Amino acid sequence: MTMRMYAQRKGLRLEQASVRLRHRKIHASDCTDCETKEGLVDEMTREITLVGDLSADERAKLLEIADKCPVHRTLHSEVRVTTRLID
Repeated sequence: MTMRMYAQRKGLRLEQASVRLRHRKIHASDCTDCETKEGLVDEMTREITLVGDLSADERAKLLEIADKCPVHRTLHSEVRVTTRLID
């Protein structure tokens, strides 16, 4: 959605954008760039397909914009979960 809104605003010829996301747990010891070193960490692989008459620079900019979407930013930020029991 963020990429599509950007493309519309900039007049880019983006016809379709699709995202495939895979999630799995991996051992932290197998992750060379993870802060966590023990147990399991979540790994997400995102594959983006852009359809349209786009230059290499436009495609690169759309990938940059994809990293600015609210969901992506939330997943990369510190997350605090508070649980309360309500009677």
